Amino acid sequence: MTRRVTVVSLLTALIAALLAPHASAAPKYRNYVSLGDSFVSGPFIPLQRLDPLSCFKSTQNYPSVLAKKLGIANFTDISCGGAQTKDMAGVQSGIPGQSVPQFSALKADTDLVTVSIGGNDIGFSDIILTCAGKSLTDPHGAPCKATYGDSLGQRVDATSAKVAAVLAGIKQRSPKARIVVVGYLRILPPSGGCWPIVPISSGDVPYLDNVQQQLNGMLGAQAKAAGATFVNPYDISTGRDTCAAPWDKWVEGIIPTSLAFPVHPNAKGMAAVGKQVAAALAGTELTGV
Repeated sequence: MTRRVTVVSLLTALIAALLAPHASAAPKYRNYVSLGDSFVSGPFIPLQRLDPLSCFKSTQNYPSVLAKKLGIANFTDISCGGAQTKDMAGVQSGIPGQSVPQFSALKADTDLVTVSIGGNDIGFSDIILTCAGKSLTDPHGAPCKATYGDSLGQRVDATSAKVAAVLAGIKQRSPKARIVVVGYLRILPPSGGCWPIVPISSGDVPYLDNVQQQLNGMLGAQAKAAGATFVNPYDISTGRDTCAAPWDKWVEGIIPTSLAFPVHPNAKGMAAVGKQVAAALAGTELTGV
């Protein structure tokens, strides 16, 4: 009799477990806000959103990928191409339609925030244009390093306090939010390069790659100091840089080979970053995609 009761009880429990809804199926995060610059927004990656069009936000950018993976219905992407740290609390000038600070999207009930910022503070676009131009007369030298020297590292250091202020501003406005600072995908290989396909002099390739490592390192240090999570796409993007084959690259070169803005992530790069952030939120480490 006891054995029969035990078997019946086990079967009943098994059937109940199979039929019962799983609590883990519910989204862990309900109100997600994405902040940042063009490495977030995804210029020229289809399809471009209209809120506003001048910010060049793609429906395939990494926040959109992340929101879909996590099943978050209440998702606000206020990232915008050209944004700097000052545009988090202030209105970004020169962008029609972006009439509010990015912080305006943060609410008391926001429970997840991702942010990628700092590249434009150090002058990312101007650096690329300057270095590309100088490479034309010295493709095997290091004219960019000769021009900038240690000043780019100093720019990174100067941006550190600005990033700290951004993270403090997020915590002030959304005190219950999980904050994820997301670094920048690798732009250049560790050495050599691929001039003239990507017109950066061979001696400047490791120099600029080191500057990017400094930038990502600073973002990681500020995230740690603020108690935020840091995700560094640089770590998973070796061999996916601007010099990679068109079918391998995650960041486009000066002349894109897929629909994306020059020297910016393409759809594959955005998908990889979204997957990496999702893994970090789940507590698992993603070393390759």
